[in-house]
Amino acid sequence: MTNVLNITRSILGQPWRWRALETDTRDPGFAPDDLVTQLLLARGCPRDELEAHRSPSIRSFMPDPSIFHDMDKAAERLADAVQSREAVTIFGDYDVDGATSAALMILLLRDLGLEAKAYIPDRLMEGYGPSGEALVRLKAEGASLIVTVDCGAQAFEALEMARVAEVDVIVVDHHKCALALPHAHALVNPNRLDETEGAAHGHLAAVGVAFLLGAALIRTLKGRGYFDGREPPRLLDLLDIVALGTVADVAQLKGLNRAFVAQGLKVMAQRRNIGLNALISASRLTRAPTATDLGFALGPRINAGGRVGKSDLGVRLLTTRDPQEAADIAAELDRLNEERRAIEALVQEGAEALALSKSNHAVIVVAGHGWHPGVIGIVAGRLKEKYGRPAIVIAVDEHGVGKGSGRSISGVDLGAAVLSAKDSGLLVAGGGHAMAAGLTIAADQLDAFAEFLESRLAESVTRSIGDRALLLDALLAPGGVTPALVAAMDLGGPYGMGWPQPRVVAGPVRIIKADIVGNGHVRAVVAGDDGRTIKTVAFRQADTALGLALLGAPPHRKLWLAGRARIDDWGSRPAAELHLDDAAWAD
Repeated sequence: MTNVLNITRSILGQPWRWRALETDTRDPGFAPDDLVTQLLLARGCPRDELEAHRSPSIRSFMPDPSIFHDMDKAAERLADAVQSREAVTIFGDYDVDGATSAALMILLLRDLGLEAKAYIPDRLMEGYGPSGEALVRLKAEGASLIVTVDCGAQAFEALEMARVAEVDVIVVDHHKCALALPHAHALVNPNRLDETEGAAHGHLAAVGVAFLLGAALIRTLKGRGYFDGREPPRLLDLLDIVALGTVADVAQLKGLNRAFVAQGLKVMAQRRNIGLNALISASRLTRAPTATDLGFALGPRINAGGRVGKSDLGVRLLTTRDPQEAADIAAELDRLNEERRAIEALVQEGAEALALSKSNHAVIVVAGHGWHPGVIGIVAGRLKEKYGRPAIVIAVDEHGVGKGSGRSISGVDLGAAVLSAKDSGLLVAGGGHAMAAGLTIAADQLDAFAEFLESRLAESVTRSIGDRALLLDALLAPGGVTPALVAAMDLGGPYGMGWPQPRVVAGPVRIIKADIVGNGHVRAVVAGDDGRTIKTVAFRQADTALGLALLGAPPHRKLWLAGRARIDDWGSRPAAELHLDDAAWAD
């Protein structure tokens, strides 16, 4: 297809490039199925796998769980616990991935006839991951088997204390591992450095690894004759919480993760899980949830409990049998989410003030005394988006100890850098994965840590930024932004990290009217040469070059607009609108 649009420098100062051959939907002979094919190919789908990716199924992408180190050992030990009715505790992290991983294990074990307990550490009092004191205490309270989910890969001291106390621990995690591994009965993690076949699944969230362990457990029990002619539990019925944890943890939606989310959304639409049903209602969703809803409506509410100090609410919600209890917890999480927003705004203001002087650094590291540690990850994500480079936000307490959370950009492995800083003695604790990391640091090491990251990551950040362009999928006439187009593009989903939402260009257009709404959002109505109008929104862009251009564009000047076509369902009849990422002058 010939190139009919070539933007080398947009209003936000970036080039625009096509992900694949330019897709020009203005051609009347262009069919929606052609668009889906182009979207799949542009996201790396091999031609011979197009059909599998059009409707991703678990069967198409599910590996044999036994390819992972320690998987069979973990399944055998869990099977022993099920058959002997042992006291089992699931020790989870306090975020959505941890909550969904713990809930999946508890619900599966319940279906197998074993009532396991949940233990979620308090984020503010206990910090991330298992502590030796907690593991020993759980043993004293009767637990003979503890399964840690979404944590444990770096818990050397805690797991050694558990070994001395003679309690078996199975670690189910996905975070970066060191060459040496902590002692555990089994440690299942696709990101172990000694993984071979399993390493291809390093993009799984912890809840995905837990699902694979669940499949291995059912297979083991079946081999032992445990079901005695009965049907085993339907693990696929738990895909709704697998989808939630996968999207909320910003896991790459490639391969098996795409199947988890695509099929999980179908299960979620049936609203079988009592707690999820209540959460959907509390989120004021009146339709079946989408992948976007998991990341921006449901996930943040479950996260709010851990962020603001009530860490176990998420697991309790997802595992309750009582509709009234579910409604009460969902309402509490909704309230805590509003409280989280207010706290976040205060930390955001302070962090942005400090980041201004560091905008030319490869990695933005800011720290503040008294900042709430429960929102620093969200603020780090905001800084990353604003400055286009990795960002770490650190909350320093009254004892001079900082809790930090970082978010990275594509091509820059922040988790590995943080783990290296820990190995170098700069951190008390630290780890994560490529796109996100957490750490504990003494305040007097802040400058040295920032310098370490600068020297280690400067080259990869520069390369990533230098390669960056706004990637586009389709060229539209303004009137082409329609609900039918959005529906066609949705067939290439689910979209998320590693499988980006389609971005279209519409134009050329004139600005009919533009104003600021909400928290710095710019809303504009634009018209094409044929007079047809569309609504657009540029989120948090009021003080940027894009926002100023929209607000101040002369009536005679025309623009190309780049963004994501989405459904606006607030009115009596759904309409399509464009959520803007950038614009370029057309004259």
